[in-house]
Amino acid sequence: MNTSNKFVKPLLWSSTVLLAAVLSACGGSSSGGAAAGPGLGAVGAVCSGASCVNLGAAGKYAILAKTNVSTVPNSVVTGNVAVSPAARTFLTGWSLITEPTDTSFGSAQVSGRLFAADNVGGTTSVNLTTAVGDMGTAYTAAVGLAPAGGGLITACPGAGAFGGLTLAAGVYKCTPAVGIAAATNLTLNGTATDVWVFQMAGGYTQAAATQVILTGGALPQNVFWVSAATVTVGATAVMQGVVLSQTNIVMGAGSTVNGRLLAQTAVTLNQTTVTQP
Repeated sequence: MNTSNKFVKPLLWSSTVLLAAVLSACGGSSSGGAAAGPGLGAVGAVCSGASCVNLGAAGKYAILAKTNVSTVPNSVVTGNVAVSPAARTFLTGWSLITEPTDTSFGSAQVSGRLFAADNVGGTTSVNLTTAVGDMGTAYTAAVGLAPAGGGLITACPGAGAFGGLTLAAGVYKCTPAVGIAAATNLTLNGTATDVWVFQMAGGYTQAAATQVILTGGALPQNVFWVSAATVTVGATAVMQGVVLSQTNIVMGAGSTVNGRLLAQTAVTLNQTTVTQP
């Protein structure tokens, strides 16, 4: 008998346990031990620099809304989708696929899972209540973000006309409506730890076929669009970042967002691609 096996096998087992513990401590899963159902696991990449907005449990979703999440098929969503306190009937256009425990739904348009407040399986309802609460907390924190958070509050660039501008990281406070006009783009230039927060009292409108462009290593999870009014992204336009809307978010036909759509009313997609970073 090879006596070395008596030492090697326990050593391999111990190493496996240690590795699992390290991965868990580094954010390999953020479910907090209370899974909301199949597909709801790690938050994914989150903001890593100064002035970050803590999304809490809302960060587990690519799309989260209180009243309705609708799609004109076929949209493509990488991540989870949820509505609460609204029920499953307010997940419209998804062709929901049920599962026996009624913990969540599947859809050919979603890589993760879809959740509603009336899912009776697991802890879905409780988890959604927490996530919606955290979404509201994140919005309030982002609106009140001060220079002490690491950002620089500056006058609203271009008096709200962002098209054609290149903006460095910072906390930008805009009382007028913000927009990107037709045939123009907005560039955000910075590093992977830089953070942009746009506080917009008058809402946001991005014209069709325009883009938010990230350069210099800037990351979409470090960009926050915080709007007190409707956020509208036009047909085939490209948005980058986390949208925190106190009202609704409307995505035009064939539009794209690399980030998250978190609305305190509704999110409307039209053959939209949403990719959670």
